[in-house]
Amino acid sequence: MRFRISDPTAEKASLPLKIAAAAALLFLHIPVWIILLYAFTTDEATYSFPPPGFTTRWFAVAFGRQDFWAALGLSLRVAGIATIAALLLGSLAAAAVYRSKFFGRETISVLLVLPLALPGIVTGIALRSAISIGEIPFSFWTIVLGHATFCMVVVYNNVLARLRRFGHSLIEASMDLGANGIQTFRYVVLPHLATALLAGGMLAFALSFDEVIVTTFTAGQQMTLPIWIFSQLTRPRDRPVTNVVAIFVILLTFIPILVAHRLTRDTGGTHL
Repeated sequence: MRFRISDPTAEKASLPLKIAAAAALLFLHIPVWIILLYAFTTDEATYSFPPPGFTTRWFAVAFGRQDFWAALGLSLRVAGIATIAALLLGSLAAAAVYRSKFFGRETISVLLVLPLALPGIVTGIALRSAISIGEIPFSFWTIVLGHATFCMVVVYNNVLARLRRFGHSLIEASMDLGANGIQTFRYVVLPHLATALLAGGMLAFALSFDEVIVTTFTAGQQMTLPIWIFSQLTRPRDRPVTNVVAIFVILLTFIPILVAHRLTRDTGGTHL
């Protein structure tokens, strides 16, 4: 005999709520399907509807362009290094705010989150001004610096949320059993933080990979993939190629976001 235990607080969604949810999903995803549709069109200059024909030749054209691969490689390198920096800085900042009690701790916590809360153009102008004042030449490393400022916020929020749910008694028990600080971190703290770090790192990578506003102010002559796509918009005959690359970017950023969501779905560790 089987018994089903239902949640008494759960209610069936009303028809207006279902319609509103469907409308929100359509509003979010129809532009993506339009990009996908016109990546296969035979007309290279206009967005006529219905599309005049179907072709896959734009994929070969896009993947045969060296400027695309150069921009993609730069974006991957920037995102990788910015993610590593964000993991280190965000984790250390979260540990300091969680473990220490000092005057102004909440203010520091707000300041750490501020780069992600501010409009991107404000962050970009501030970074460009600081780089210019410091007479630092714009290069690959200035892009990494700019991306790390907001990527570390994602890691910081994930790690801090996980630490707040982590009982300090486990650390005390580990120390009482004879473990030193390194052993306690390796066998007790790190396993508990692993999924939060992985999810935060994936979200940081996705944010860095498709960032365009801050990159515009910190890149100099460097061209990441989002900036390359933006520059292609001024070339009408390259629109199908741009759509192909846009689909590639969507898929590349969707995967880490999906994995990060699944890792933190049941733990509540993802915060933006």
